[in-house]
Amino acid sequence: MKRVIGIAAAAALVLAVSANAQEKKGPSEHNMTGCVQKGATEKQAVLTNTAGKGPKLIGVVESTANLAPHAGHQIEITGVNVPVAEAEAMKPAPPKADHYMKITALKMVSATCPS
Repeated sequence: MKRVIGIAAAAALVLAVSANAQEKKGPSEHNMTGCVQKGATEKQAVLTNTAGKGPKLIGVVESTANLAPHAGHQIEITGVNVPVAEAEAMKPAPPKADHYMKITALKMVSATCPS
């Protein structure tokens, strides 16, 4: 009986440590490339003409950089996913998109967008 209780206690400890590690991770950053169209604020935008497979429209719900001067430019963004329900509940709401992100960094790729 003591052995069963010991095993159960060890299993509970492993589960608690595992759950705690997953909570601390948070969403992982990723990069995407596209052309900037203005949003409702200078920190919101939509990226069109996205490169590669994946979403065709990326809604930027928040950015550490001012996106307004990059309208019409092709940029590479780094950031994290934002769930659709959370993005569409924001005030002001970002433009409709296939995928939403909070941007932590951006790099201008070209002063023009490919046709």
